[in-house]
Amino acid sequence: MPDGDHVQDQEGSRQLRLLSYNIQAGTTTGKYREYLTSSWRQVLPNNQRIANLDAIAELVASYDIVALQEVDCGSLRSGFLNQAKYLATHAGFEHWSYQGNRKVGMLAHAGNGLLSRIQPSAIEEHKLPGAIPGRGAMFVRYGDGPQALWLVILHLALGRRARSQQLRYVAGLVRDYPNVVAMGDLNTGPRSRELLEFCDQAGLIIPDQGILTFPSWDPQRAIDHILVSPRMNIASLEVLPVTYSDHRPLAMTVNLEGTVDLPRHPNGNQDQNQTKQLL
Repeated sequence: MPDGDHVQDQEGSRQLRLLSYNIQAGTTTGKYREYLTSSWRQVLPNNQRIANLDAIAELVASYDIVALQEVDCGSLRSGFLNQAKYLATHAGFEHWSYQGNRKVGMLAHAGNGLLSRIQPSAIEEHKLPGAIPGRGAMFVRYGDGPQALWLVILHLALGRRARSQQLRYVAGLVRDYPNVVAMGDLNTGPRSRELLEFCDQAGLIIPDQGILTFPSWDPQRAIDHILVSPRMNIASLEVLPVTYSDHRPLAMTVNLEGTVDLPRHPNGNQDQNQTKQLL
């Protein structure tokens, strides 16, 4: 597990390791037919889910900031376990938060999650527009002033019209910030019209042209993305070959090089970060 000052490379220059992962509420899927034959796992607790979460915790432990999608916030299917908190505890993250978006009675409560070794300066939750409610975005600020980093965690709609509305909404909030990372399951490819329009409106670039993340057992589609401001220096970008979910995680390392001024790692605890205010 990394130490408290691991936002750096071997030569001492500061780097930031990012990971975006749709964890499918801690459920594995190995074939398309399992969406039907194993659908009960989406609504009922099972022992395999905890073992899978433990494997995910081990995977994410070497990263600085982890953006989670389809995290269960505490319902019957997860054994009323907040999966963001569970992963933060078992992977040793000092700061964590979650955003519940779609609740189906007591059966399921899906949302976004944040695991962070750096203390956020502010967190804002936004409900995204769309005909069918249940999509949201987390806006996280690290630092202050023009060198602050703005992180957006997204899980967008399946339909193009709703995705376009959601992306326009997000673009309106981040277009004036110089250091932005938008990451998550966007449910669309890198060359789609709505994503290209979003990058133009928000001033972001798509570095992951054609990196396939879905389905995890035989990736055919590039629908998970990490979008960044042009001034950010990308050291590496890769998809991790694991099948703990129906998506593969996407990892990026960014060279900070003075463009972003991040707070140093404080001695934190496992309490949920409650630093939330309007952007």
